[in-house]
Amino acid sequence: MTDSYSFWESAVAFVVAFVAAGLFTIAFKIIYQAATPYNERTLIREGNVAAAITLGAALLGYILPLASALEHTVSLVEFAVWALLAGVIQIVAFTIVRMIVMRDFSDRIVRGELAAAIYMASISLGVGLLNAACMSA
Repeated sequence: MTDSYSFWESAVAFVVAFVAAGLFTIAFKIIYQAATPYNERTLIREGNVAAAITLGAALLGYILPLASALEHTVSLVEFAVWALLAGVIQIVAFTIVRMIVMRDFSDRIVRGELAAAIYMASISLGVGLLNAACMSA
């Protein structure tokens, strides 16, 4: 038989962690979209697959370290610090690619070029994986 107090305590901790992670993800999405020079919402609604790939991979690249932080932190404050750091790193990586590596990146996404989107998706996911691994060390 399970201890009902222990179950409810765990259930509350789950809900708090899940809601916090969800709110951080929404905040990251809003900030990331503000950091891009194009309007993902409009492009995606118009059927621009490149914009959808880039945004989706950025979200996954953020969620990977967020999941690692949830697993390895002991407090909500510590989790929030790691979540903030993960978001900053993801946006910095995007900015470096856009401003240094592929200066015409924004135009290529607006035109729907999949090669540019897949390249950025790879960077976003790679940065997220490295970020998650570093948080677990």
